[in-house]
Amino acid sequence: MANIKNILFIMADQLRWDYLSCYGHPHLKTPNIDRLAAKGVRFDRAYVQSPVCGPSRASYYTGRTVFSHGATWNQVPLPIGELTIGDYLRPLGMTTAVVGKTHMTADIEGMARLGLNKTTDIGCMVSQPGFDPYERDDGLHPNKGLAKRGGKLRYNDWLRSLGYEGENPWNDYANAADGPKGEILSGWYLKNSNLPARVKEEHSETAYMTMRAKEFITEMGDMPWLCHLSFIKPHWPYMAPAPYHNMYGPETFLPIKRAAHEKQDPNPVYGAFMDMEVSETFSRDGVREVVLPAYMGLIKQIDDHLGQLFDWLEKTNKMDQTMIVVTSDHGDYLGDHWMGEKELFHEQSVRVPMIIFDPRPEADATRGTASDAFVEAIDLVPTFMEAAGAPPQYHRLEGHSLMPLLQGATPDDWRDDAFSEIDYAFYTARQALDLGASDARAYMLRTDEWKYVHFKGFPPQLFNLIEDPDEFNDLGRDPAHESIRQTMHRRLTDRLINRKNRTAMTDEQVINMRTKENAVGIIIGVWDDPQATA
Repeated sequence: MANIKNILFIMADQLRWDYLSCYGHPHLKTPNIDRLAAKGVRFDRAYVQSPVCGPSRASYYTGRTVFSHGATWNQVPLPIGELTIGDYLRPLGMTTAVVGKTHMTADIEGMARLGLNKTTDIGCMVSQPGFDPYERDDGLHPNKGLAKRGGKLRYNDWLRSLGYEGENPWNDYANAADGPKGEILSGWYLKNSNLPARVKEEHSETAYMTMRAKEFITEMGDMPWLCHLSFIKPHWPYMAPAPYHNMYGPETFLPIKRAAHEKQDPNPVYGAFMDMEVSETFSRDGVREVVLPAYMGLIKQIDDHLGQLFDWLEKTNKMDQTMIVVTSDHGDYLGDHWMGEKELFHEQSVRVPMIIFDPRPEADATRGTASDAFVEAIDLVPTFMEAAGAPPQYHRLEGHSLMPLLQGATPDDWRDDAFSEIDYAFYTARQALDLGASDARAYMLRTDEWKYVHFKGFPPQLFNLIEDPDEFNDLGRDPAHESIRQTMHRRLTDRLINRKNRTAMTDEQVINMRTKENAVGIIIGVWDDPQATA
């Protein structure tokens, strides 16, 4: 089988799996992502390793779980010794570049220990989790604090070149609206979400990132590449440019999924998250009606620009050389389960879309199909490696290549559960629970029938997904389900202890070590030299 030449790794930040028409949304039509699904495989049970931007992306980029790579939250650096997509693919001559968001923080302390700095080629690569920073933009507020740290947003420079005035047009135009008295209304405030952004649509973040991806691909010519096109939206600030800001009204919204009894004696950790300000805001009447038009419009805008990108790839004869992936780093509660943001383990937060198109003939048998296999974010790195012809590194990688599933074969030993985890030390929920910085940990294991969540120091959560697919009835403290909890806890423990921490030596080297010891004269436990007594 010929190797894949190019990889287009598309991620939309905070995109829920059920907000695409190919996943069943009845009103939000996404024909271009649907078109990709019709040419590839739609994975219906894809899960992230953590429902937070930074740790989720670190797992996508390393093929390793959060506990293993250590980047447990958004500002926690990925340790300098962790290998990423670029480290695996660059030896093949493949340029790996990011256009958009990675949300990764450089291990400055580790770099200093090794005498590295960002001004050198290797220092730049190490500080950008293995990507060439062709257009790095994390969608964070580029305020004066960023400038003091030496940060600069190229998107701001581009906007100013087009006549958008001010120090920070990202904030004042792309993520702000005009008020009735000429004032600027910030998109950071949810009440302004249904207003049109001050920026023209063709100058918005989504349009800009798509343009920059085309420029990178054009510059590469016939050289092989991986382009991580990482859209900042539909992540907050929830603000879309016209005409996308008001395409959708209440009649197009998915029904809210929450039950009154969820707030009656909830699991303590779940209760602490429901009490956070963002959850209380999204639980108020009228908030979803203001936010959802922007959220849905931003998704529609992404789909439209992906359509233009896919058409351009076909026109330039690159589509048949390029593996394309569309996925997300986590979902968005949007008021479901009395929650805002993400963080916990309901399906709205931890489940993501994942669509993969492999142009090679070996994938013809699965085109337009859906897979119900449990797949995880950590599976993409080994998939990309196998597709590009890189040697396997399963002493490090904790995911599994999806190539058999893309070619119509499900291995007998394929996983029958999905795993995720979170370090919630950074939230007010930890303070409300009076926990130390190392004690706010939670782990999820989901099977066909059950979802089990272990909270360190608190009772677990348990949901019967067959009888209660909406996850309304927590059985985590129900005496009748003690045996199920014990079984799920053992399964979770097995998953935890099977992570890979011997990363500097391959399994083959381990197996061959004893014979090598004998060869160099390291003799353990032998009574006498057989040659001496012969």
